[in-house]
Amino acid sequence: MSTPSTRLASTTTPPPAEWAPHAGVWIGFPSHPELWEEDLDPAREEVMAFARAVHADGRGERVTLVAASGEAADVARAMASVGDVADVIVQPFGDIWLRDTGPIVTGDGSARLFQFNGWGGKYDLPGDDTVGARLAEDRGLTARACEWVLEGGAIDGDGTGLAVTTRQCLLNPNRNPELDQAGIERRLAEDLGLTRVVWLGDGLLNDHTDGHVDNLARFVGPNRIALPEAAENDPNWQVYTAARREALAAGLEVVTIPSPGRVLRDEEVVPASYMNFYIGNAAVVVPVYGTEHDAAGIAAIQAIFPDRAVMGLRADAILTGGGSFHCISQQIPVL
Repeated sequence: MSTPSTRLASTTTPPPAEWAPHAGVWIGFPSHPELWEEDLDPAREEVMAFARAVHADGRGERVTLVAASGEAADVARAMASVGDVADVIVQPFGDIWLRDTGPIVTGDGSARLFQFNGWGGKYDLPGDDTVGARLAEDRGLTARACEWVLEGGAIDGDGTGLAVTTRQCLLNPNRNPELDQAGIERRLAEDLGLTRVVWLGDGLLNDHTDGHVDNLARFVGPNRIALPEAAENDPNWQVYTAARREALAAGLEVVTIPSPGRVLRDEEVVPASYMNFYIGNAAVVVPVYGTEHDAAGIAAIQAIFPDRAVMGLRADAILTGGGSFHCISQQIPVL
């Protein structure tokens, strides 16, 4: 059973909670036809719908779409021109998962750049290990390199120094085999100001990230965490049950959100999750998949964020790449 670690000291100000005001957001734009194949155009449409929702007709935050090539940037500019939705920049990358490869901005306005090894060596794509530094430089952020492997989707914080993660990911020997749990906690405190860590067990079935927590558990207030509630015949019911038990044992307030249930693609279970929502200035954007639970999932998240418009957008094509809206975005806080 999980227990919270002893609060560690740190001189680093932790990243603001995602619900704190944003100056903008980076969003990855699908750029490689050979990776996306027949899903390229549908994924681009889904990404642009997400960008429009976050921009919220100027009431939200400024979106910067990051394209990996000039051709992709031209497509993005044409799509974004209606409504002046986004700026478009070209920064070569392997794929669009900027939550994991982009810089993490701390509470003092500086950026942290972590090593990236393709989610434990699964997907080694050119540019993914350097795009974070280039985005920070383009934004004029002071950046510090952190000499260990960490993906942004592997952690979630409430802005106070409290964070949640999974053992499946952060203790996986394919990331930092020389670091044990205490060593990971020290690094999180030193580099990100995360001084108290709640450890959950496994992430979702067939998640190639080795169980990123942003598909499982999300902070929605100080010490308040949202977790999925299993649907009938849910392939992740044991994961959800264990996560709830561990979160409560750690002293967290738990609110539940319905799960999409069993979502299949080519007869294989995919890691579909409403938890991969993005909390913007004006809107909370929730990935939906056409299941009977979509409306209930949106309603539950709307109850958590009554001051924001909560909308569900289809993310089926993006999910073919392994993630959803939270995975392709990295917010830039107002400081």
